[in-house]
Amino acid sequence: MQHKKFLVATAWLAMIGTAAAAISTAEIKRLQNAVSVVRALRDQPDNGIPEKLWDRAACAVVIPGLKKAAIGIGGDYGRGVMSCREGTRWSAPVFMQLAKGSWGLQIGAAEVDLVLLVMNREGTEKLLKNKVSLGADASVAAGPVGRTAAAGTDIQVTAEILSYSRARGVFAGIDISGGELGPDKDSNTDVYGPGVEPQQIAFGHVPRPPEAEPLIKELSRQPVGTSGR
Repeated sequence: MQHKKFLVATAWLAMIGTAAAAISTAEIKRLQNAVSVVRALRDQPDNGIPEKLWDRAACAVVIPGLKKAAIGIGGDYGRGVMSCREGTRWSAPVFMQLAKGSWGLQIGAAEVDLVLLVMNREGTEKLLKNKVSLGADASVAAGPVGRTAAAGTDIQVTAEILSYSRARGVFAGIDISGGELGPDKDSNTDVYGPGVEPQQIAFGHVPRPPEAEPLIKELSRQPVGTSGR
């Protein structure tokens, strides 16, 4: 009987390992694109997200290539990743998706990169449960831009989420109220296996996949020009 239980447990673990190794080319590409967005952010502290706000953020959501829907339909759609931190350590990425919404992209841009700073644990837990309506279920505000902007952000930092867009290399605050953001169940199952909850991933209870290490490295490094701070 004990031998039979051992064989069943071994088979179950093997099945999970196989599922967790099934990261797709599209998911790898999503991680690679997120690396490019974070690298651009960290390389221009004077024209990007204020470093003081970055340091206070509980999590970062990166959605590369948020696309504008066809004219007359409205809304935007994108897939990205979220990583959370405890001290200086960033978690394995939770795969996320953003849908609907009626905000306007930057003038002349068919798509933008989106970066969201989740400023507290409460906001994080809301995003991990299911699809959250931004602005209704979780408070969101367009984030201030530039290193010197941090001094005037008392109103914005009361929001659970600060949002930024990037088009043609330029970061700007953007109001994304009305969008629905939540875990991408299919991708998370592909990468981490069945039965793994987004909370386990975000709060450091799941090992990071090797494909995520370049993103974690970019999230962890100091931005250009701040080595002495």
